[in-house]
Amino acid sequence: MTDQQPYQPYQPYQGYDQQGYDDPQAYTQQWQGQTWETSVQPPVTAPDPAYQGEWQQPAYPQQPAPAPVPVPAVEPPAPQPPAGQAGYGPATVAGNARVTDAQRARLEGRSPIIEPGMQPAALTALLGLLLSGTAAVGSYALLVPLVVLQAVTAAGWFRLNGMWPARQGIALAFLGALVSDTVLLVAGRTQAPAAILGSLGVWVLLCLVLQLRSHAEPDERMYGLMATVAASALAIVATGYLGADPDAVTVGAAAVAVAVLARALPLPTPASVVVSLLAAAGAGIAVGEMTDVGTEGALLGAGAAVCALIGHRAASYDYPSRFVHFTAGVALPLAAAAPAVYMLGRALG
Repeated sequence: MTDQQPYQPYQPYQGYDQQGYDDPQAYTQQWQGQTWETSVQPPVTAPDPAYQGEWQQPAYPQQPAPAPVPVPAVEPPAPQPPAGQAGYGPATVAGNARVTDAQRARLEGRSPIIEPGMQPAALTALLGLLLSGTAAVGSYALLVPLVVLQAVTAAGWFRLNGMWPARQGIALAFLGALVSDTVLLVAGRTQAPAAILGSLGVWVLLCLVLQLRSHAEPDERMYGLMATVAASALAIVATGYLGADPDAVTVGAAAVAVAVLARALPLPTPASVVVSLLAAAGAGIAVGEMTDVGTEGALLGAGAAVCALIGHRAASYDYPSRFVHFTAGVALPLAAAAPAVYMLGRALG
């Protein structure tokens, strides 16, 4: 066994006084280096109790808050209505259903008809003249402006019905028109009724099947079905230009071009319609004399103009937008005139 060392009492650190525990100055640290001269230092004042915390921050004098400046009440301006239309009602924040411009116009006794104007009429006339000129060249030359007409017809009808974007419906209607054109070119002009009606029947059935597979609400499905069927029908019916006699297409398309331009003149509606029909009949006679149609082109031109004005009227309904004017407003007059050109051409031929 090793010898046990005697117990040594704890020796405090040399920096502390060797005093007992009862002395309040015990274990007080004694600084050995230079210290501040407290006699020349400014006295330190106690911090504001309002700023006491973990970190002490100096108290700054508070500035008095400025007096509020009275602001005069400004009444908000009333919304400005579009040009040519009456003012709208006050804005609301309630959860009421949105009232469309056409519904508001009907409630206020105003007409919801806005005609496309001269610029869409000029585009219609240009497209009609292209149809008229290419018909004299051949079926494949006529196909180029006809395909443009069918594409614009499909897009314009969907937008006219307030359905946008509707890419699938537009593509489906346009595809039906291409199928109808292809069938007619393969079968020949003599089989035009079978090609057009057969394509239309198949496409209506296809639209019905696709809508039945939709997961939308029943009302929305029905609305989409009607829009798709109507757009497909208009685009497919325009194939009648391929099936009609080339001279009839030349006369009829030119008459539609003149009729739409005359309809866009700044005249009262009844006078504008009369002037349009007379101009179409005159154009039918003039162009008919250049072809084998002769003076009977007046009847052909007037009949095509009547259908064109119906299409023009449809494109003007329900406060259409500028996009509608430059699609449906351009294409519907020519698309609606295709059956008249085909039937009158056969009757007069």
